[in-house]
Amino acid sequence: MWGKGITVAAAMLIGTGASPVNAQSYPSKPITLVVPFASGGTTDIVGRIVADGLGKRLGQPVIIDNRGGAGGNIGAALVANAKPDGYTLLMGYNGTNAVNPSLYKHLAWDPVKSFDPIGMVARVNNVVVVNPSLPVKTLPELAAYAKAHPNQLNYGSAGPGSIFHLAGELFASQADVKMSHVPYKGAAPALSDLMAGQVQLMFSTIPTALPFIKAGKLRAIAVTGSERSPVFPQLPTAKEAGYPGMVVDSWFGVFGPRGVPAEVRARLEKAVKDVVNDPSVADRLRAQGAEPRSSTSGELGATLAADLRNWNKVIAAAKVSLE
Repeated sequence: MWGKGITVAAAMLIGTGASPVNAQSYPSKPITLVVPFASGGTTDIVGRIVADGLGKRLGQPVIIDNRGGAGGNIGAALVANAKPDGYTLLMGYNGTNAVNPSLYKHLAWDPVKSFDPIGMVARVNNVVVVNPSLPVKTLPELAAYAKAHPNQLNYGSAGPGSIFHLAGELFASQADVKMSHVPYKGAAPALSDLMAGQVQLMFSTIPTALPFIKAGKLRAIAVTGSERSPVFPQLPTAKEAGYPGMVVDSWFGVFGPRGVPAEVRARLEKAVKDVVNDPSVADRLRAQGAEPRSSTSGELGATLAADLRNWNKVIAAAKVSLE
């Protein structure tokens, strides 16, 4: 009936529409991990550490593909439209996956319908940094200075609508101060201008700002996560400093395009979890100011859903919108 060139197994595969990809044959070629930002940022740093560990566990190279632009939307769209065979993955970040859907009016992807969550890999505490010439050493001192100098403080960010822009909006609202936002095309140029004195402060991830803080080129005055950072245990959280609603941190997780076969998803989920729980990988993440956080695919999906709701409220209150 089927002809001599088609086996019974193949016939069953055609009849059911099942994918020929399975856990036994996967992976049989290199995997691409898309980082939706330029190299050198926190997403790239975390992505490269994870890619190295995944390659060792899966027995195939995991290649980083930096596809920056539009706050991560270009790289996210690339993965959303990729073949769902487990060979194209996204280094997701809550700024892209949870913030952008409420921020951008027109997206080429849906945060839930376009992706299969695989697993979380890290959380990164954010830090408030100022130019050392600014005479403030705490968040309350920053608020007092801003009140005494309305609209004279400029804060930089990695771009309009970025988490760091929104952190500035949250602080200004809670401290009842007026500051001017200066958006940049990424964290690196913003930090360069901060060190040069073109802007006076910035809300940044710890890994990105850490080298400059250690070198004395920037002063860290607080962290904005839910708890203190092991990297800067002496720094209070914004909540401890008197701003209870200002909890802003970053999480990173691996996603695939929607429709990755269940067996392949399970293989990837286990591999990602094993990588994050590897002490040597955890040490590498911590050395960069990131805290390793493993999860199931379901837990990552639940985290995304909660963040989508929370950031929608923040963005609506801040009245920020982008095309």
